[in-house]
Amino acid sequence: MILLVLSLVFGQNFFALLDGSGDVSTAPDGGAPSAPPRKASPAEEQRADFISFVLDDVQNTWTREFQQMGRDYQRAHLVLFTRGTRSGCGVAETAAGPFYCPEDRKVYIDLAFYDELRSRFGAPGDFAQAYVLAHEIGHHVQHLLGLTDQVRAQQERSPSRANALSVRLELQADCLAGIWAHSTGERRLLEEGDVDEALGAASAVGDDRIQKQAARQRSGWFRRGLATGRLQDCDTFRTALPGVEDRAPLRSR
Repeated sequence: MILLVLSLVFGQNFFALLDGSGDVSTAPDGGAPSAPPRKASPAEEQRADFISFVLDDVQNTWTREFQQMGRDYQRAHLVLFTRGTRSGCGVAETAAGPFYCPEDRKVYIDLAFYDELRSRFGAPGDFAQAYVLAHEIGHHVQHLLGLTDQVRAQQERSPSRANALSVRLELQADCLAGIWAHSTGERRLLEEGDVDEALGAASAVGDDRIQKQAARQRSGWFRRGLATGRLQDCDTFRTALPGVEDRAPLRSR
């Protein structure tokens, strides 16, 4: 029934996802029983198509980047849910916002988040939505490169450095999102105002404490990735950051 409702709402055949294939899947509603089927609005159909396009485009970009490094890129999966669901990292709830779980290599986004992005955070544009997904795929890239595990190990060894390391991890994900944005610019997909939309969306992603510490730096790192399109320019762990004293050089596996 849930798959039927989602198929009708988003205009896509979610029953095809029952075999576990594909990059996008849906999770059961964590709240009340599902509502009766209704016809999808044009806006909902457009959003579903756009999310699928962005996910594929971001991962195609990283497939090419990994090939240049002589490595294979393993694609992440996107789980769309409403209210709540279970992830490899525990319960996923609307209040948590979008997040990447390295345990199951999936990005989790509540279907209502993009409405909140528009109404609460004042970031209504398509590119703002794309940035959010690109940022979370950035965390997947960090996991594949072994950076996430290194940060986690250092945080366990030195709890006093945990927050500073988390800030650097988030800033790097912003820079990695910028690398994808750079590729869209090269293909002339960017429109006037798109970058401002992405920067506006940055305040809606990540831990609140991290946001307060790094709000002034996020746009700078996103713009760095956007300007150069080079992974080596996104090393936030070797760079002196205002308000973040700790520096911890990491190496990709």
